Amino acid sequence: MMPQFHTLFCKAVHYKLWENLAKGLFIFSIGFFKKVFIADSFAKWANAGFKVVENGGALNIFESWATTFSYTFQLYFDFSGYCDMAIGLGLFFGIMLPLNFNSPYKSLNISEFWRRWHITLGRFLKDYLYIPLGGNRNLKYQDSKFYEALNKLLTLRNLFLVAFLSGIWHGAGWGFIIWGVLHGSAMCVHRIYGLILERFQLQKKSFCGVKSIKSFVGFLPLIS
Repeated sequence: MMPQFHTLFCKAVHYKLWENLAKGLFIFSIGFFKKVFIADSFAKWANAGFKVVENGGALNIFESWATTFSYTFQLYFDFSGYCDMAIGLGLFFGIMLPLNFNSPYKSLNISEFWRRWHITLGRFLKDYLYIPLGGNRNLKYQDSKFYEALNKLLTLRNLFLVAFLSGIWHGAGWGFIIWGVLHGSAMCVHRIYGLILERFQLQKKSFCGVKSIKSFVGFLPLIS
């Protein structure tokens, strides 16, 4: 991003000013619509359900699911809208911000979900936490005769720690800690699942029940 600030002072790029303003306004408007008209609409349903529970009431099964999905899509369109608005505002000043949200609810598993949701945070955690911990190679122990098994265990540890700490990053509360544990556990389950397929030389697309498993793992972000 830093080289972009230098180009702002180059006369050669001034002709793009109006083009960037038009693109920025368009993208910002889409994000604004997502936030105000979609996310805030879902928020009314979610808050209504939460308020009943906070006041000591109980929700029936339909109200519970309505509240759950309303809150799920409130978060989705909130974050999607904010990302679009940020990109639009950046274009107003001639700055192209990186993509930070790429339809995460289309993901087929939890790993793909985190490659699509909050992309810049995921990249930061990968570069400054996951890889320094050893990543999925853990070369510090490559001379060990048990390296293959040890590497797999340490990779699971690294995945869990990154997800757990990302939960704490979102907020210092028990809800976020539980959220981090759930996502860390889901990441480990998905990696173990992949190792099992690799061990028995099974193809994911032909393995019995894989679609159901993927759907379940992909659903974890919604309920957490």
